[in-house]
Formats: sequence, structure tokens, C-alpha cells
Amino acid sequence: MNDLPVIRLRPKSKPQAIRHGFPWVFADEAVLDRRTKALPAGGFAVLEDAERRPLALVTVNPASKIIGRVMDLDIDAQIDGAWLRAKLSRALEMRERLYDQPFYRLVHAEADGLPGLIVDRFGDAAVIQPNAAWSDTMAQDIADALSEVAGIKTVIANGQGRARGLEGLSERMDVLRGDAPAAPVQVQMNGAIYLADMMGGQKTGLFYDQRPNHAFAQRLSKGATVLDVFSHVGGFGLAALAAGATHATAVDGSAPALKLAQGGAEAMGAADRFETMQSDAFKALETLAEQGRQFDVVVCDPPAFAPSKSALDAGLRAYERVAKLAAPLVAPGGYLALCSCSHAADLTAFRNSSARGIGRGGRRSVLIHTGQAGPDHPTLPQLAETGYLKSLFFRLD
Repeated sequence: MNDLPVIRLRPKSKPQAIRHGFPWVFADEAVLDRRTKALPAGGFAVLEDAERRPLALVTVNPASKIIGRVMDLDIDAQIDGAWLRAKLSRALEMRERLYDQPFYRLVHAEADGLPGLIVDRFGDAAVIQPNAAWSDTMAQDIADALSEVAGIKTVIANGQGRARGLEGLSERMDVLRGDAPAAPVQVQMNGAIYLADMMGGQKTGLFYDQRPNHAFAQRLSKGATVLDVFSHVGGFGLAALAAGATHATAVDGSAPALKLAQGGAEAMGAADRFETMQSDAFKALETLAEQGRQFDVVVCDPPAFAPSKSALDAGLRAYERVAKLAAPLVAPGGYLALCSCSHAADLTAFRNSSARGIGRGGRRSVLIHTGQAGPDHPTLPQLAETGYLKSLFFRLD
């Protein structure tokens, strides 16, 4: 038996959730005595039910609303290099079955048994997001394990974003292994070429989650004019060009992101069919409508408008507004794709807001396809947050 500290569920908490695969223990479910509150963030403990029966080995963070995250059902497990290598090997085996080239999300947090850890792979380089205290503390161990298991030569820790703030972690940007890339990395997906800035880009530098939705949009884009709003580094727009779109317009508020998008178009030999528009997305939609512009395919892939339950109502109104402004820009018989990466907005709520917005935009629609993140972003059935991405494709009258 190990000599780890113990945290215990309150009598009215339900240990069945943990036994059935739910990976989190919320602070209001645990006994928070002085000893528990003094446990180090990122340390490990044995989780027991109210009857003192062991449930799991958890990582603890008294500063977080999620005080415990399940690491292993074996309470005698040792969370060390060997444990990390075993978890990473299992994650890698699935990705290598799914993808011919080493460009994918290698670790998707709880769904890969590594709570609060994101790893995106770019060939022989990787960007990790250590969004839980344990992964922040063990970032160097994770980098070493990535090298041993997957042959990763460069590992960058991008410790920025809302998730770290909720864990009480400060921002960080460190090169844990190898040398920082001197230039953006070229990534090929669905025949398009994207430029990923692993040091200065948003999150890990590229969004792999939309890969299957880019592919579906390509089926609509041959010979079409395409508007890609909230484009980031060219997401849907470059995919459309790779599929034979006659022209794509990328709209984003970030000049550096649009520069990378332009670089991707040039690398593809498609710069003559590509234009960028730096603008607030809502303003751009209004301006294009004033100009009487219409496109065969319009895609809106905004940031998370509803990142928490408290922001849900405002977020759904924002999604509705996007749909309302985008709908008039779709040519008759054309297609509108609307996306949400908000954890708090489930598919039904997002679909209803989108349909309502399209109607308020004066258009009638039918839903032809519903997409989600690719299989390198597995969903843990017990944790809805792991299935965050929704993509709706409508045909408009």
C-alpha cells in the first residue's frame, strides 16, 4: 500500500459516478478540512467514499473548483516516467492507426487518461498545454516521455488560456526540449497547406479538431466562392481552395493569423484565388452585406462564446447574431456552416440558436450535416466537455 494522503467524499456525494468513469471530484463533493486544504497543488492522493472505501488515485488542487482529477483506478499506481510512457504509447497507437502522417492531437486530456493535458503533434515537434497543476509540475517529465515514446525532438509548453487561470496557474511559454522553431511549420491536411506558429500562435498554433469538417466543406466548395469568417490561419478557406473553389475570402481580427493564412495559400500555389480581410467579424459581416456581396459557401467558426454556464445565455445570443448576419451573404441555394467550440452550449441549444438566427436573417434553411471533432479528439462519454465541437451545415433557399 502507498502512503499517499486521503481525500474523502462527503456522505451525500455519489461515488457511483467515479466508479462509472466520471473523472472529476468537485470541491463541494469532498470533505475540505484543514489537512485537505493544505495539500500541494499537483500532488496525488487516494480518493475514498464516505465509507472509507478507496475509489481511485487522484491528482489534487485545493485552489480549483475541481479538487480532484482521476489519474488511475489503481490506488497503488506510481505516477512517474513509466506511467506517462504507458499512457502516451496507448494514445500514439490509436493516432498512428488513424493518420498516415504525424500531424494530429496526440493527447486529448481526460479522454486519453491524462487529465488537463493537451498535446498537439507537428511531425518531430509537439506543443503541450499543461492545464492542470500536476501536468504543469511534471511538464519536463512529459517532454522526456514524448521523446522516448514518439521520437519527438522539440517540445514547447504553451501555458496560456482560461483553463490555467481556473487552476490558479500562471502563464508560461517554455521550450522544454530541443530548439524553438525558427519559422512556422507546414502542415498538410485534406490537400491544403497550413502554417502553424507553435511559439506565437493561438493555443498550439493550429486547430486539428476541424479536420473532418474541413473535409465536408470541401464537398460543397468545388467551383464555388467561399467566405471563411473567424478564419484563424485559413482553416476552411484553404481547405476550400484545395478542393477547387474559385475564390476564398478569409476574415479574422488577427493580422498575424491572416499572414499565416496568406502564406499557406502561397505554399499551395493558390494565392491568386485567396484574399484576406482583417476586421472584427461582426463588422465584416455587416460591411459585406452593405456591399451586396454573396458567396456560394459561408463558414463561421468563432471562438467559444459560451465557455462557462454563466456565459451561456450571452453566448447563445452571439451565435444567433452570427447566423443572422451570415445568412444574407449566402447565395440562393448555397450553404452556411456554423460552428461552436463552447463547452457550455450543447448541440441542441446551439442548433436552435443557429436556426433562429438564420430565420431572423430572412432565410429558410435545411440542416444537411452535423459534424464534430476528429477521432484524434476522442470523447469521454461520462464527460460532456470532451465533446465540445459542433459544426452545422445548412442549405439555404
